[in-house]
Amino acid sequence: MFKSVTVEKQDGVAMVTMVGPGKGNAMGPDFWEEMPKVFAGLDADEATRAVLVRGQGNAFSYGLDLPGMMGTLGPLLSAPGAAERTQLLDLILRMQEAFNAVARCRKPVVAAIHGWCIGGAVDLISACDVRLCCADAKFSVREVKLAIVADMGSLQRLPRIIGQGATRELAFTGKDFDAARAQRVGLVNDVFETPDALFVAARTMAREIASNPPLTVQGIKRVLGQETERVDADNLRQTAVWNAAFLPSMDLAEAMAAFMERRAPTFQGK
Repeated sequence: MFKSVTVEKQDGVAMVTMVGPGKGNAMGPDFWEEMPKVFAGLDADEATRAVLVRGQGNAFSYGLDLPGMMGTLGPLLSAPGAAERTQLLDLILRMQEAFNAVARCRKPVVAAIHGWCIGGAVDLISACDVRLCCADAKFSVREVKLAIVADMGSLQRLPRIIGQGATRELAFTGKDFDAARAQRVGLVNDVFETPDALFVAARTMAREIASNPPLTVQGIKRVLGQETERVDADNLRQTAVWNAAFLPSMDLAEAMAAFMERRAPTFQGK
């Protein structure tokens, strides 16, 4: 039993549903601890041939659960010592494993996205093999708005999916973009009018994958990913080192205060 996700298995397909407990399936302490275990288990399960990832309720995920994570992050961001910087680096590397486990899973992973898909949720879908969405889906690489260099995989994986130009625009601006734009840039393969139609299509695709020879499918995934796995690992570690050194800042404090006070932040580059 997991607190942040449910896992249902049928006909060779494992459906992983994010359930919070943060609002909008936000990713709190339980999520970061459980996701590597969930996907390690699915990777080792011979009966599982494909994985479907979705969110419960009206959203895929709001991304990082800031209030839920402040008990862990707060002391590391407010203390200036080298020990705290080292602990922050270790924490970021551990959190990265939540999505590295998805990318590393030998079973193809299909993401079914409806509603909001923000920040860490974009990191998650970037680690999946195929993405489908509902017409109501809205996306944002939101970390820049919080004075954070996205460090969970978007900056490493998105350029291969949507290209450098679109990645840089979305990461630099933190703007929201809709399902139509997501399809134009290649983030999603197809857009469906309703969540029900989306989930039916996603399950159908996952079952189609699961009906093929499993070792051959896994071989295809290995071959497609072999050139990028080491590059991503090096780049992710470099991003973690950067944030461990530079994440604590006056701009970050201002972003957090503005978030809690529901106002626009004023950044000073300090």
